[in-house]
Amino acid sequence: MLSMATLFHGPPGQQPEPGALDFPRSPQKLPSASEAESEASMSEASSEDLVLPLEVAPGRESDKAAKKEKKKKSRGLASVFSVFTKGRKKKPQPSSAEAEGEPEPRPQLADRLPTVEELKADLERGRLEAAGPLLALERELQAAAAAGGASAEELVRRQSKVEALYLLLRDQVLGLLRRPLEAPPERLRQALAVLAEQEREDRAAEAAAAAAAGGPGPASLAPTRPRRWLQAWRRGVAQAAEERMSRRPAADAEGRSEAERVFVHMGRTMREDLEAVVERLKPLFPPELGVVAAYAESYHEYFAAQLEAVAQFELCPRDTYMLLVWVQNLYPKDVINSPKLAGELQGVGLGSLLPPKQIRLLEATFFSNEAASMRELMARALDLELKCWDQDAAPQKLDGHCHSELAIDIIQIISQGQAKAEEITPDVGAQMKRVLQVELAAVLRSYQRAFDDFLESSKHLGNYRANVIANINNCLSFRTFMEQKWQTAQDLLSHLLNPLNELKSRGFDTLLQGLFGDLKPLFKKLSQTRWAAPAQTLEQIICAVRERLPEFEELHDCFREELMEVIHLHLVKEYIIRLSKRRLVLRTPEQQQQLAGHILANAELIQNFCTENGSPATWLHRALPTLAEIIRLQDPSAIKIEVATYATWYPDFSKGHLSAILAIKGNLSSSEVKSIRSILDINTGAHEPSKPLFSLINVG
Repeated sequence: MLSMATLFHGPPGQQPEPGALDFPRSPQKLPSASEAESEASMSEASSEDLVLPLEVAPGRESDKAAKKEKKKKSRGLASVFSVFTKGRKKKPQPSSAEAEGEPEPRPQLADRLPTVEELKADLERGRLEAAGPLLALERELQAAAAAGGASAEELVRRQSKVEALYLLLRDQVLGLLRRPLEAPPERLRQALAVLAEQEREDRAAEAAAAAAAGGPGPASLAPTRPRRWLQAWRRGVAQAAEERMSRRPAADAEGRSEAERVFVHMGRTMREDLEAVVERLKPLFPPELGVVAAYAESYHEYFAAQLEAVAQFELCPRDTYMLLVWVQNLYPKDVINSPKLAGELQGVGLGSLLPPKQIRLLEATFFSNEAASMRELMARALDLELKCWDQDAAPQKLDGHCHSELAIDIIQIISQGQAKAEEITPDVGAQMKRVLQVELAAVLRSYQRAFDDFLESSKHLGNYRANVIANINNCLSFRTFMEQKWQTAQDLLSHLLNPLNELKSRGFDTLLQGLFGDLKPLFKKLSQTRWAAPAQTLEQIICAVRERLPEFEELHDCFREELMEVIHLHLVKEYIIRLSKRRLVLRTPEQQQQLAGHILANAELIQNFCTENGSPATWLHRALPTLAEIIRLQDPSAIKIEVATYATWYPDFSKGHLSAILAIKGNLSSSEVKSIRSILDINTGAHEPSKPLFSLINVG
């Protein structure tokens, strides 16, 4: 199994902390490309002055740590602000309590901008109100440069002071936005207002530069815009997302693999954090900043990068499946379209966690894995059934019917494979159904061949008949499953059912072999006695069948009915065979009418007995009565009509069969027989569906 430690986990020993959007507590630097460009264009001395560490406010750290951090920061700023205080008396610094408390309002003259020293003091106290005067100071500097009255050295010195103040302001603003849920709402609004204002100024500067077609700016001023604080904030969001998502997931007691735990951790973290953004940050952020989209895109990009890295490895089947489930089901359904986020993320357009080509490769691997797994499981189930046959184990009884677990085991394997695929997407489920049909057809063919071998080699076993019945009963479970769960084309369904139909037919032949053997000498009596007492002979045949019916009670009801239809067909077929032996020639109409009456009485006896015992073979009801009518009729034209009608019900009724019946009528001339036979040359159209009857009867 793929180890996820190198892909997802942070430093050893790092543990997840509770709560959504628990941003990193260690300071992070957010470099700005525009600042680097600005610094490169200044004089060497001024560039050194502008190198400032971008620290994050200590927040909830201990007082000791906070004082140490403040002391360190003061030393870092000393070289920069020495240019502000040259030649002036140093003002007293505020106490630490004063600096950490709420900024106090400072009275200013209405028509005067604060001095650089005053702005520096305000910013060090966290007074974001200084952003407005600082922007005015920047514009005043630009105006002075444009007027051309100041020296280049003076402009560089003043610009260095402005940029140093902007670095202080940037520290304050991005520090608050780094951990927005910990900031007081009013302070957060101030920081956001400053950020939005700076973004507007950046756009205005870019528009002005484009209008000037790349011409030089004010003399001696290095370009400092766009400062791109918005991009810096978004980089901070991405860092926060990475910090949150990369934490080691907690161990669970549900037996998940390492990859599963990582997927669950990232999905849950993303959803909970974005819900916090929607509920707590969106009301505070200006719409143009797109706070929900910024966080969603950062979390999505990290999630996608991790999954794409995982997909490059050779995954075990379980992790391949879980990766597909997360990419195509859980992530879009439970994260992106969760109740609290669906409306917010609808227009963000996050897309899929993996590219389509990668998904298709994973799906192909999933199908291959599942097919191999199900093939193995179904082969084991069949082997277990074969061992029961070999050991002559008696099948179980369920509701009075012989029962085998084979069908239940295979159906459960198939159903689980289908359910797994449908958990990914309905389309994957539809593709899996085709894979399952191929695998099921293969195992059913193996099942049928094994059953044929059992029928031939195990007749001596004590539970032979019971196991035959149990396996015929299996066909019902398979057939019901395929008809109800797989609404598929009839030809495909027939293909799947063919091995089962063959198994059932061979099973019926085995069960009925003894009965049909007992009936054979009784049917011979019909022709041997020249039909002198057909009613008594047929009564003996019916009694013999009735005595054997209890042997089939352990079949399911539907199969008892099908078996009774086989018996019904056998009785009709054997009766017709005896009529067709050409041993009986009746030359007078009275003799022919008497025989027709016997046939009608026997037909009614067979039909009533078989119907009462469940035979559904209504298609056999016309077989004997119509033959009796052909024997009774004397007019060749009437006989032709009856034969033509008969051929529509039994298309396999041939001229040979007709000749054997007409041979009974000894008063027909050869030309009349030939004329009657010719009616079968006309295709009168068969009633559908038709089943074989006369094709089972050989006439000499």
